[in-house]
Amino acid sequence: MKKLLLVFSVFLISYGLQAQEVGVRFGEGANNVAIDGIFSVGEFSRVHGDVSFGDGVGLDLLYDFLYKPFPEADGLDWYVGAGPSFYFHDPFFFGIAGEIGLEYHFDFPLAVGLDWRPTFWIVDNTDFNAGYFGLNVRYVIGR
Repeated sequence: MKKLLLVFSVFLISYGLQAQEVGVRFGEGANNVAIDGIFSVGEFSRVHGDVSFGDGVGLDLLYDFLYKPFPEADGLDWYVGAGPSFYFHDPFFFGIAGEIGLEYHFDFPLAVGLDWRPTFWIVDNTDFNAGYFGLNVRYVIGR
C-alpha cells in the first residue's frame, strides 16, 4: 500500500508541473503540510488538489467555483467547492470535504490564500470535523 501511495504521489506531483499554480499548504490536523496544485477547467472553475504529509498521507481533490466579489480589487477572489478526501494511515479514512477560501494574486507570480475545509468522514468512522484551516502559498505559472 505504501508503494502505491508513493507512486501515486510522484504521479500527482509530476502532473502538477502542468498546473497553473503549484505551492504548499500549511494547515491544522494530523497532516499539516501539503503540496498544493490548481488546475483551471474554465474561467470561473478549477480543480484544487493536495497531497498532504504528517502522520499519514492525505489526498484531497476539490472542485472549486471562483467568485470575484470586488471588480475594482483586481486579483482578489473567493472560492467555494467540494470533493473527495482520503487519508492513508492506520485506519484508512474516506470522506467528503467542503472548501471556502479567499485568495489574492499579486502582480508577480504569487498567490496567497486562506481556506476552511470542513470534512464529513464516511469510512472508517462516521464523523464531522470542522477544524481544518489552511494557508496556501502558490507560484503562478505563466504569469
